[in-house]
Amino acid sequence: MTILPAAAPAPLPGWVPRDRTLLMGVLNVTPDSFSDGGRWADPEAAVAHARELIAQGADVIDVGGESTRPGAQRVDVDTEISRVLPVVRALLADGVGAADGTSPAASAIISVDTIHAATAEAVIDAGAHIINDVSGGLADPAMHGLIARTGVVYVCQHWRGDPETMDRLTDYPGGVVAGVEAELRARLAELDAAGVERSQVVLDPGLGFAKTHAQSWELLRSTGRLAQDLGLPVLVGASRKRFLALAADPARATDPLARDSVTAATTALAASAGAWAVRVHEIPSNLDAVRTASLWKDHR
Repeated sequence: MTILPAAAPAPLPGWVPRDRTLLMGVLNVTPDSFSDGGRWADPEAAVAHARELIAQGADVIDVGGESTRPGAQRVDVDTEISRVLPVVRALLADGVGAADGTSPAASAIISVDTIHAATAEAVIDAGAHIINDVSGGLADPAMHGLIARTGVVYVCQHWRGDPETMDRLTDYPGGVVAGVEAELRARLAELDAAGVERSQVVLDPGLGFAKTHAQSWELLRSTGRLAQDLGLPVLVGASRKRFLALAADPARATDPLARDSVTAATTALAASAGAWAVRVHEIPSNLDAVRTASLWKDHR
């Protein structure tokens, strides 16, 4: 029996795959992201990399203009918009997300990783399909109302504190899975109150955000439980994160790029548990992992 991902968010185009876990390719247009800071800060380089990710099999391109790694410095909204909006516009002009399918890039859609409602509004107006908010709305009270008004897909991540304080906020008295579920339910209640439809929402347990390494592994193992308990699609973002170093070659584990093989293993695990999507930096091995999980589920 095949375990399919939880139902896809209703606002997504009908041609977005519904029968497998999606691949969300990371496109950081920042100078300080933890694994690729500065590589794609130039808009032309960013668009070229997005084309490469799509050609390799990415279903979603997630554009981010502010690093949210532990210890990262916040940037102002104007700076963030100046980084992401030209890239979003260029991707759309390149045919990304085009409903007519006339461009090779039309097979993918655009997500923007932001905690700022003003940035979200600017990219939604330009044509972005998804807002990926790692704060779940806690960083900007205007975010939920914007999502309700615009009707776009909203990734609501579990979040505590901010990049400077999150590593100190890892106490979950009832256990990390129960604690994350409870806090995500609180975010869902706030989204309901703002008028956001549940069919717009994807949940992200926030691996590595206010979590110890062990807690991130426990949440990864609980991907299927989270989707079942909360009744919504789940996005898993494990790619290259510090907790993966526990499974990597100790001689190279401090290098984020050396965690790509472990990332692919976690993708297979998440896909086999029914994750709606995985957010990854590197596409080919993770596409293989999704295919492997699909075959494994089909034949067990």
